[in-house]
Formats: sequence, C-alpha cells, structure tokens
Amino acid sequence: MAEMTVELVAVERRLWSGSATLVSAQTTEGEIGVMPGHEPVLGQLVEAGVVAITTADGERIVAAVHGGFLSVTAKTVTILAESADLAEDIDVEAAKAVLAESGDDLEAIAVAKGRIRAVERA
Repeated sequence: MAEMTVELVAVERRLWSGSATLVSAQTTEGEIGVMPGHEPVLGQLVEAGVVAITTADGERIVAAVHGGFLSVTAKTVTILAESADLAEDIDVEAAKAVLAESGDDLEAIAVAKGRIRAVERA
C-alpha cells in the first residue's frame, strides 16, 4: 500500500513523525481524510479538534489539537498545531475537572473537550 510522510508538531514539541497510509483531521471547512497522492491543500485546524493517523504498520495515533494548520502535498502531511496532546498521554479525569471548574474560560473548556474527544476516538 502507498505511504506518505506525516509530521504532527505542536509549538513546544514534535509529537509524532513517520510513515502513514491515512490522516484525518477536523478543519474549519469540515473533516478531511488524506491518503497518499492527495491533491495539495492547506487547511486551518479547528479549536479543540482531533487528528487521527493510521501508520504504515496499521497502528492508530490520535491526538487532541487546538488550532493550527494542516499542509498536504502528494507525499507529505504536516500538522502544525498551536497545542496538541497524544490521546495516550491525556488524563481524562483532569480534563473533566477542568470542564467542571473552568467557569467562563472558553479556551480551557475547548481544550478539555478536545482532549476528551481524542481519548474517545483512540
């Protein structure tokens, strides 16, 4: 099966890099699925979104992303997020506590909701 190079990068660190067969992401224009050979596209990621990567080995990598961009060429996908967390690293109870205690902090609420969705989709 055809493969493409994928990089998932947040401002503070690279979360994942490798070969993949499929990437799905939530953009401001809707959800997009990208396979090798996809037409070039640049998309803006939604706040509190989820990115899912199917690796060349068949493993599924899921991350909560908060804003940023998705850049696609025929052989590469680069996800540049303002902030991101791999689903396997997310503490769901802590995210739920943020939801319960955030009051009017809309950004904290959005990030917590995105983290919970990422774990649910993993």
